Amino acid sequence: MNDPIGDMLTRIRNSQMRGKSTVETPASKQRARVLDVLADEGYIRGYEATTGKDGHPAFEISLKYYEGTPVIRELKRVSKPGRRVYMSVGDIPQVRQGLGVSIVSTSKGVMSDASARSNNVGGEVLCTIF
Repeated sequence: MNDPIGDMLTRIRNSQMRGKSTVETPASKQRARVLDVLADEGYIRGYEATTGKDGHPAFEISLKYYEGTPVIRELKRVSKPGRRVYMSVGDIPQVRQGLGVSIVSTSKGVMSDASARSNNVGGEVLCTIF
């Protein structure tokens, strides 16, 4: 698999379109940090480490709905393996005039765009969520 973050985001997007309550994805440290940001921002209920069907470590993500509609309306991968997107702190985009969140991988860890601005660090913009 070339893009594990993109794979996880696609699994979340597909599961929400089908109305699933949980989705399973292979475990990694980077995915855990992205899921931490999603949980902190209130886009998912949470996640827990489990063992997948093949015996490898996995995360079971609890998806969040509000009155039957998914909380995540749009989930886009920005930086891809073929084209990495790095931005300084002043250039990090605001998603939907601040209603959405950009997830940024910085030298101080993976964090939301607001946290990156408050810590005055830039980095690789992984994805945007609205």
